[in-house]
Amino acid sequence: MRAKPSSNYGSDTEPGSANRTFLIGGHVLNAPKPVPGLYLVATPIGHLGDITLRALETLAGVDIIACEDTRITRRLTERYAISAELKPYHEHNAAMARPKILEKLAQGASIALVSDAGTPLISDPGFKLVREVCAAGHAVIAVPGASSVLAALSVAALPTDRFFFEGFLPPRQVARRTRLAELARIDATLVMFESGNRVQETLADLAETMAGRDAAICRELTKLHEEITRAPISELANAAGTLETRGEFVLVVGPPRADANVMTQHDLDDLLRASLSRDSVKDSVAHAVELSGRPRREVYARALELAKETRGGDGED
Repeated sequence: MRAKPSSNYGSDTEPGSANRTFLIGGHVLNAPKPVPGLYLVATPIGHLGDITLRALETLAGVDIIACEDTRITRRLTERYAISAELKPYHEHNAAMARPKILEKLAQGASIALVSDAGTPLISDPGFKLVREVCAAGHAVIAVPGASSVLAALSVAALPTDRFFFEGFLPPRQVARRTRLAELARIDATLVMFESGNRVQETLADLAETMAGRDAAICRELTKLHEEITRAPISELANAAGTLETRGEFVLVVGPPRADANVMTQHDLDDLLRASLSRDSVKDSVAHAVELSGRPRREVYARALELAKETRGGDGED
């Protein structure tokens, strides 16, 4: 039984079609060559079984598969006995590879673009290629499938009616905290990628910037050691020292609570002045953060300013 061709597929009886096959459960299926164009094919984010029949038919039928790392894509093609030619396309060779891909498309080739995992262009190379392919008048066709962003959202147990995908945060702490302060103003669930060697620092920054919100840590989605941890962001940050940091992470942070009120600057100043008259800066900040709904970093900076005004000196104690 052969997978049914879609409107993007040509004849499977054309010359050279004998090698356009793929294997599922010991059954060899024919794959007609797709009509000329660039196919954006989503591939598994972990479990190699998470690929669509259409994606397999496309990968088996195209003339070339452009991929970030041929070694990683070869694991997938070997799993399904796909013999299409693999060519590297990544951030380091993209400028040289794009003209060659455009030339092949002009000659009538069918080319698939894949990333190492998930949907192409989502925090992966491909945007400039798609733009130039469209400008040249060639077809660009999406072959949707796995996405770590949507997978994380679906299991995080957080609101999904509105979400904002940030991708990777800046690696340096000052830039990361500045960006998180900007993200804190967005009234939606936030989705971020993070590496294992920075996830603990990022959780601490999230707790400081978005205290009171619920969140989820999604590690190694769809893989053997998949782990989902759900809790208020402050609890996740406090337990970060025991977190297994090997693997790939998607962090999902819920929106501000509907009943969360952000205190005005005037009221915050009054609160801090009253608290600083009797407590330390540290205690005053902790109290103000809890009551004001404002990020700790912002409250701390303001507390230092007010402490200098009222006490003189550097204001820290």
